[in-house]
Amino acid sequence: MVASVNGTTSAQGSSALSSALGTNKVMGKDDFLKLLVAQLKNQDPLAPQDNTQFVAQLAQFSSLEAAMGTNTRLDGITSQNQGLANTQVVSLVGKTATVKGSLVTATGSGTAVPVNFTLASATDSTNVSIQNASGKVIRTIPVGAHSPGLVKVNWDGRDDQGNVMAAGTYAVSVQAKTKDGSAVSVAQETTGLVKSVAFDKGYPVLTLANGMQVPVSDLLKVESSP
Repeated sequence: MVASVNGTTSAQGSSALSSALGTNKVMGKDDFLKLLVAQLKNQDPLAPQDNTQFVAQLAQFSSLEAAMGTNTRLDGITSQNQGLANTQVVSLVGKTATVKGSLVTATGSGTAVPVNFTLASATDSTNVSIQNASGKVIRTIPVGAHSPGLVKVNWDGRDDQGNVMAAGTYAVSVQAKTKDGSAVSVAQETTGLVKSVAFDKGYPVLTLANGMQVPVSDLLKVESSP
């Protein structure tokens, strides 16, 4: 007779616990409380819940509730900090920014256009190629052998025949090699006016006047526009 009561109670308890949990796979404080109540309602009358275990479970519930409250407050602080960070990024609009990238903007007047890149190691030959919108190389600038680090070159806005190129965006590529012909890693930079900032990707993306779009993490330097 006793075995029958235990078996029935155990089955009922299992069913009650399953009902309390439902289909939710993540246990929150409400789920924990439902489980605790279900456990008390369906405990074996011949072996009731031990007081020590009961107090321990209540302590776990209190700790869980406190942790949930802390997480909520931290989420609020994170949202506020993100809002402040976005406000600071928006302030970049209208300023001149140097970012990682390979596009430059010519004014169409033959004025110098800065071209910057960083060499990972020393080179025996270094050439800078300027390409127009159709991908045609219109100017090649030999830099020669160079030590590792930042290299600054000025393109005069002209093609190899000395003709002034029209105002617009041009692509820059750098061919850097060692004495044995091995390629040297190059990190390119571009400078332009920040036209807008977008947040639709979950992080700030800068759009420069030359059409370059880069995440704010690629920002290298900011200057006040003249």
